[in-house]
Amino acid sequence: MPSCWRLIDTGPLDGPMNMAVDEALLESFDPAASLPVLRLYGWEPPAFSLGRFQQAEDALCLERCVEAGIPVVRRITGGGVIYHAEELTYSIVCSPRHLSGGQGVKESFRELTGFLLRFYKRLGLAASWAADVCREEGRLGERTPLCFAGREEYDVVIGGRKIGGNAQRRLRERIFQHGSIPLRGALAAALPLFRQVPPGLLEGTVSLRELGVTEERPRLAELLAASFTEALGVSLVRSELTGEEADTASRLRECRYLNDTWNLQGVAP
Repeated sequence: MPSCWRLIDTGPLDGPMNMAVDEALLESFDPAASLPVLRLYGWEPPAFSLGRFQQAEDALCLERCVEAGIPVVRRITGGGVIYHAEELTYSIVCSPRHLSGGQGVKESFRELTGFLLRFYKRLGLAASWAADVCREEGRLGERTPLCFAGREEYDVVIGGRKIGGNAQRRLRERIFQHGSIPLRGALAAALPLFRQVPPGLLEGTVSLRELGVTEERPRLAELLAASFTEALGVSLVRSELTGEEADTASRLRECRYLNDTWNLQGVAP
Protein backbone atom coordinates (compact mmCIF):
# COMPACT_ATOMS: atom_id res chain seq x y z
CA MET A 1 0.00 0.00 0.00
CA PRO A 2 1.50 3.41 -0.95
CA SER A 3 2.47 5.74 1.84
CA CYS A 4 0.15 8.66 2.47
CA TRP A 5 1.07 12.33 2.18
CA ARG A 6 -0.99 15.40 3.04
CA LEU A 7 -1.90 17.70 0.14
CA ILE A 8 -2.45 21.27 1.31
CA ASP A 9 -3.49 23.82 -1.32
CA THR A 10 -3.56 27.23 0.33
CA GLY A 11 -4.04 29.11 -2.94
CA PRO A 12 -2.47 32.54 -3.38
CA LEU A 13 -1.30 34.33 -0.22
CA ASP A 14 0.90 37.35 0.37
CA GLY A 15 4.67 36.92 0.68
CA PRO A 16 4.92 37.09 4.47
CA MET A 17 2.15 34.55 4.94
CA ASN A 18 3.56 32.18 2.33
CA MET A 19 6.94 32.08 4.02
CA ALA A 20 5.34 31.82 7.45
CA VAL A 21 3.23 28.82 6.40
CA ASP A 22 6.24 27.06 4.90
CA GLU A 23 8.24 27.54 8.08
CA ALA A 24 5.27 26.58 10.28
CA LEU A 25 4.86 23.29 8.40
CA LEU A 26 8.55 22.55 8.92
CA GLU A 27 8.52 23.60 12.59
CA SER A 28 5.41 21.51 13.35
CA PHE A 29 6.66 18.40 11.56
CA ASP A 30 7.53 15.39 13.72
CA PRO A 31 9.84 13.10 11.71
CA ALA A 32 8.72 10.05 13.64
CA ALA A 33 4.95 10.61 13.62
CA SER A 34 3.81 13.27 11.14
CA LEU A 35 2.54 12.59 7.65
CA PRO A 36 4.76 14.20 5.02
CA VAL A 37 3.36 17.25 3.25
CA LEU A 38 3.03 18.56 -0.28
CA ARG A 39 1.81 22.15 -0.24
CA LEU A 40 0.68 24.10 -3.34
CA TYR A 41 0.33 27.87 -3.32
CA GLY A 42 0.67 31.15 -5.20
CA TRP A 43 1.60 34.78 -4.57
CA GLU A 44 -0.82 37.69 -4.34
CA PRO A 45 0.40 40.39 -4.58
CA PRO A 46 3.71 39.64 -6.37
CA ALA A 47 6.79 39.65 -4.13
CA PHE A 48 10.53 39.08 -4.05
CA SER A 49 12.01 36.33 -1.90
CA LEU A 50 15.66 36.51 -0.88
CA GLY A 51 17.87 33.53 -0.18
CA ARG A 52 18.52 32.84 3.51
CA PHE A 53 22.02 34.36 3.55
CA GLN A 54 21.59 36.98 0.84
CA GLN A 55 22.09 40.70 1.44
CA ALA A 56 19.01 42.55 0.22
CA GLU A 57 20.92 45.66 -0.88
CA ASP A 58 23.29 43.57 -3.00
CA ALA A 59 20.45 42.19 -5.11
CA LEU A 60 17.65 44.75 -5.10
CA CYS A 61 17.07 48.50 -5.32
CA LEU A 62 14.96 48.60 -2.17
CA GLU A 63 13.66 52.14 -2.65
CA ARG A 64 12.33 51.18 -6.08
CA CYS A 65 10.71 48.07 -4.58
CA VAL A 66 8.88 50.27 -2.07
CA GLU A 67 7.81 52.69 -4.80
CA ALA A 68 6.54 49.79 -6.92
CA GLY A 69 4.73 48.23 -3.94
CA ILE A 70 6.64 44.94 -4.23
CA PRO A 71 7.22 43.31 -0.81
CA VAL A 72 10.54 41.64 -0.03
CA VAL A 73 10.63 38.54 2.18
CA ARG A 74 13.41 36.15 3.14
CA ARG A 75 13.22 32.39 2.58
CA ILE A 76 14.52 29.72 4.95
CA THR A 77 16.39 28.20 1.99
CA GLY A 78 19.50 29.52 0.26
CA GLY A 79 20.07 30.73 -3.27
CA GLY A 80 19.40 34.00 -5.06
CA VAL A 81 16.48 36.39 -5.19
CA ILE A 82 13.30 35.24 -6.97
CA TYR A 83 10.48 37.37 -8.33
CA HIS A 84 7.18 35.61 -7.60
CA ALA A 85 4.22 36.72 -9.68
CA GLU A 86 2.03 34.45 -11.80
CA GLU A 87 3.31 31.07 -10.72
CA LEU A 88 2.37 27.75 -9.16
CA THR A 89 4.59 27.16 -6.16
CA TYR A 90 5.11 23.96 -4.19
CA SER A 91 6.74 23.08 -0.88
CA ILE A 92 7.56 19.69 0.60
CA VAL A 93 8.14 18.66 4.21
CA CYS A 94 9.22 15.10 4.86
CA SER A 95 11.80 12.86 6.49
CA PRO A 96 14.51 10.85 4.68
CA ARG A 97 12.53 7.73 5.61
CA HIS A 98 9.72 8.90 3.33
CA LEU A 99 11.99 8.71 0.27
CA SER A 100 12.98 5.54 -1.53
CA GLY A 101 16.67 6.33 -1.91
CA GLY A 102 17.15 10.00 -1.15
CA GLN A 103 19.28 9.90 1.95
CA GLY A 104 21.92 12.38 0.77
CA VAL A 105 21.24 15.95 -0.31
CA LYS A 106 21.82 15.33 -4.02
CA GLU A 107 19.90 12.06 -4.00
CA SER A 108 16.90 13.58 -2.22
CA PHE A 109 16.97 16.65 -4.44
CA ARG A 110 16.89 14.46 -7.52
CA GLU A 111 14.03 12.39 -6.14
CA LEU A 112 12.04 15.44 -5.05
CA THR A 113 12.36 17.21 -8.39
CA GLY A 114 11.59 14.12 -10.49
CA PHE A 115 7.85 14.81 -10.28
CA LEU A 116 8.43 18.10 -12.08
CA LEU A 117 9.81 16.28 -15.12
CA ARG A 118 6.69 14.08 -15.16
CA PHE A 119 4.48 17.16 -14.81
CA TYR A 120 6.05 18.88 -17.79
CA LYS A 121 5.85 15.66 -19.79
CA ARG A 122 2.10 15.55 -19.11
CA LEU A 123 1.96 19.01 -20.68
CA GLY A 124 3.75 17.76 -23.78
CA LEU A 125 7.07 19.41 -22.89
CA ALA A 126 10.50 17.78 -23.09
CA ALA A 127 12.02 18.74 -19.73
CA SER A 128 15.40 17.59 -18.38
CA TRP A 129 17.70 18.20 -15.46
CA ALA A 130 20.42 20.71 -16.26
CA ALA A 131 23.09 18.10 -15.49
CA ASP A 132 21.77 15.90 -18.29
CA VAL A 133 21.85 18.54 -21.03
CA CYS A 134 24.37 21.20 -20.04
CA ARG A 135 27.75 20.57 -21.64
CA GLU A 136 29.40 23.61 -20.06
CA GLU A 137 30.16 22.04 -16.71
CA GLY A 138 31.61 25.26 -15.30
CA ARG A 139 28.19 26.90 -15.47
CA LEU A 140 26.55 24.47 -13.09
CA GLY A 141 26.53 25.58 -9.47
CA GLU A 142 27.74 29.08 -10.26
CA ARG A 143 26.63 31.52 -7.56
CA THR A 144 24.43 34.37 -8.81
CA PRO A 145 22.38 37.09 -7.04
CA LEU A 146 19.33 36.07 -9.11
CA CYS A 147 18.09 32.51 -8.76
CA PHE A 148 16.94 32.25 -12.37
CA ALA A 149 20.34 33.38 -13.67
CA GLY A 150 22.20 30.37 -12.23
CA ARG A 151 21.91 26.65 -12.87
CA GLU A 152 22.29 23.75 -10.48
CA GLU A 153 22.51 20.09 -11.46
CA TYR A 154 18.85 19.39 -10.83
CA ASP A 155 17.37 22.61 -12.12
CA VAL A 156 14.79 21.88 -14.80
CA VAL A 157 15.42 23.11 -18.35
CA ILE A 158 13.22 22.98 -21.42
CA GLY A 159 14.72 23.72 -24.81
CA GLY A 160 17.90 24.90 -23.11
CA ARG A 161 16.02 27.45 -21.00
CA LYS A 162 15.55 27.23 -17.23
CA ILE A 163 11.99 27.03 -15.95
CA GLY A 164 11.42 27.97 -12.33
CA GLY A 165 13.77 27.23 -9.46
CA ASN A 166 14.03 24.83 -6.52
CA ALA A 167 15.82 24.94 -3.17
CA GLN A 168 16.21 22.53 -0.27
CA ARG A 169 17.07 22.77 3.41
CA ARG A 170 18.04 19.86 5.61
CA LEU A 171 17.52 19.74 9.37
CA ARG A 172 17.90 16.78 11.69
CA GLU A 173 15.71 14.05 10.15
CA ARG A 174 13.68 16.71 8.29
CA ILE A 175 13.80 17.75 4.66
CA PHE A 176 12.22 20.95 3.40
CA GLN A 177 12.07 21.84 -0.28
CA HIS A 178 10.17 24.39 -2.29
CA GLY A 179 10.13 25.53 -5.89
CA SER A 180 8.33 27.62 -8.47
CA ILE A 181 6.63 26.95 -11.80
CA PRO A 182 6.16 30.24 -13.70
CA LEU A 183 2.80 30.30 -15.46
CA ARG A 184 3.48 33.45 -17.47
CA GLY A 185 6.58 35.48 -18.19
CA ALA A 186 6.58 38.10 -15.43
CA LEU A 187 10.32 38.53 -14.91
CA ALA A 188 10.69 41.41 -17.38
CA ALA A 189 8.51 43.65 -15.20
CA ALA A 190 10.93 43.20 -12.27
CA LEU A 191 14.18 43.97 -14.10
CA PRO A 192 14.27 47.69 -13.12
CA LEU A 193 14.22 46.63 -9.46
CA PHE A 194 17.40 44.51 -9.63
CA ARG A 195 20.82 45.97 -8.86
CA GLN A 196 22.33 44.15 -11.81
CA VAL A 197 20.73 42.12 -14.55
CA PRO A 198 22.90 39.28 -15.91
CA PRO A 199 23.20 39.27 -19.71
CA GLY A 200 20.78 36.88 -21.38
CA LEU A 201 18.56 36.47 -18.30
CA LEU A 202 15.26 36.67 -20.16
CA GLU A 203 16.55 34.61 -23.06
CA GLY A 204 17.73 31.89 -20.68
CA THR A 205 14.45 31.50 -18.79
CA VAL A 206 10.95 30.50 -19.85
CA SER A 207 7.37 30.18 -18.57
CA LEU A 208 4.55 27.77 -19.38
CA ARG A 209 2.62 30.33 -21.40
CA GLU A 210 5.70 31.04 -23.51
CA LEU A 211 5.85 27.30 -24.21
CA GLY A 212 2.25 27.26 -25.41
CA VAL A 213 0.63 25.88 -22.26
CA THR A 214 -2.74 27.58 -21.73
CA GLU A 215 -4.25 25.52 -18.89
CA GLU A 216 -5.20 27.59 -15.85
CA ARG A 217 -3.94 27.17 -12.33
CA PRO A 218 -6.58 24.68 -11.01
CA ARG A 219 -5.91 22.21 -13.81
CA LEU A 220 -2.14 22.63 -13.49
CA ALA A 221 -2.34 22.00 -9.73
CA GLU A 222 -4.30 18.81 -10.42
CA LEU A 223 -1.70 17.61 -12.93
CA LEU A 224 1.16 18.49 -10.57
CA ALA A 225 -0.40 16.48 -7.73
CA ALA A 226 -0.97 13.51 -10.05
CA SER A 227 2.65 13.69 -11.23
CA PHE A 228 3.81 13.74 -7.61
CA THR A 229 1.87 10.61 -6.66
CA GLU A 230 3.16 8.81 -9.74
CA ALA A 231 6.80 9.82 -9.33
CA LEU A 232 7.06 9.01 -5.62
CA GLY A 233 4.62 6.09 -5.56
CA VAL A 234 2.51 7.68 -2.81
CA SER A 235 -1.10 8.68 -2.24
CA LEU A 236 -2.26 12.19 -1.40
CA VAL A 237 -5.03 13.08 1.01
CA ARG A 238 -6.40 16.62 0.92
CA SER A 239 -5.79 18.46 4.15
CA GLU A 240 -5.93 21.87 5.78
CA LEU A 241 -3.48 23.47 8.17
CA THR A 242 -3.91 22.11 11.67
CA GLY A 243 -4.67 24.53 14.48
CA GLU A 244 -1.05 24.30 15.63
CA GLU A 245 0.27 24.98 12.12
CA ALA A 246 -2.09 27.92 11.57
CA ASP A 247 -1.22 29.46 14.94
CA THR A 248 2.51 29.03 14.30
CA ALA A 249 2.16 30.59 10.84
CA SER A 250 0.31 33.61 12.25
CA ARG A 251 2.97 34.08 14.91
CA LEU A 252 5.83 33.80 12.42
CA ARG A 253 4.17 36.21 10.00
CA GLU A 254 3.78 38.87 12.67
CA CYS A 255 7.11 38.52 14.45
CA ARG A 256 9.38 37.56 11.51
CA TYR A 257 8.05 37.96 8.00
CA LEU A 258 6.58 41.42 8.54
CA ASN A 259 9.86 42.51 10.14
CA ASP A 260 12.59 44.21 8.09
CA THR A 261 15.31 43.02 10.46
CA TRP A 262 14.61 39.52 9.17
CA ASN A 263 13.53 40.19 5.61
CA LEU A 264 16.23 42.71 4.70
CA GLN A 265 19.05 41.91 7.13
CA GLY A 266 18.57 38.22 7.91
CA VAL A 267 18.55 38.82 11.65
CA ALA A 268 15.88 36.84 13.49
CA PRO A 269 13.86 39.15 15.78
